[in-house]
Amino acid sequence: MRIVFMGSSDFSKACLDALARCGSHSILRVVTQPDRPKGRGLAPAPSVVRKAAEEMNLPVMTAQDVNSPDLVAALSALRPEAIVVVAFGQILKKNILALPPKGCLNVHASLLPRHRGAAPIQGAILSGDKVSGVTVIEMNERLDAGDILGQEEVPIDDEDTCGSLHDKLARAGAGLLIRVLDEVERGEASRRKQDDAQATFAPKLKREDGRIDWKNSAGNLHLRIRAFNPWPGCFAIQPEDGSQVKIWRSRAEQGAGNPGEILDVSDEGPLVAAGNGALRLLEVQPEARRRMDGASYARGRRLRPGMRFG
Repeated sequence: MRIVFMGSSDFSKACLDALARCGSHSILRVVTQPDRPKGRGLAPAPSVVRKAAEEMNLPVMTAQDVNSPDLVAALSALRPEAIVVVAFGQILKKNILALPPKGCLNVHASLLPRHRGAAPIQGAILSGDKVSGVTVIEMNERLDAGDILGQEEVPIDDEDTCGSLHDKLARAGAGLLIRVLDEVERGEASRRKQDDAQATFAPKLKREDGRIDWKNSAGNLHLRIRAFNPWPGCFAIQPEDGSQVKIWRSRAEQGAGNPGEILDVSDEGPLVAAGNGALRLLEVQPEARRRMDGASYARGRRLRPGMRFG
């Protein structure tokens, strides 16, 4: 099929790579987000999808507003049979959704209708799900609510973070996309409507969402640390000086005390009381410092029982 591909992230790149390799579909154009300031110098940097497309000599264009009349006209002139959208970062309106005769297909990183929205991977871990997965839908004007054309389950391991689960889902999504595109081309794709009553939502995250609230249970905090690794990252306020410390790995344990209070310091790191249970800090990163194990952190900060994290 003649395909326009829209995407901007690492998750998108996995699908673009698979589509380019499969050889059974023609990529007419890659559409991605404009260059964004990045790094300490805030120099404009292309999206990973733009870089990948250019390396594969695929025609690529950036879109500040994918629904603008000029861009819609440019896409229409390409006469795509299908448009594939993967973590693109913009919402397509009716004028684009109606362009391709075989529809606009979206790869979403959850088992829809569960975890609709911008942060489905974090949402699955936060919810304590044991299984996640990927879904290919035919898009409509409602967010992540189109008919399901294909799904594949992916188990969530006990120590999976957002980063590790992202990579597993990206691989699964790339393979599922090719299978569904082949079925659509042959006219053999099955579809089923989503049950809106079963829908849950995973809204876009902000950096401040990573602030640790020690009144929550240790189990909940452990899930949050896994879900927010690597972004937006969980952080707490260090005892005494009030600076921030990121928490990268933890373990929920038994323990009781005032929320945020250090209960003990072992050779694995400090144990901090939560609203229910306690949290062992296994890997952390103080402000302007490298990541380190919990024991090294405790020694360097001279942490002792009775000190309090904010």
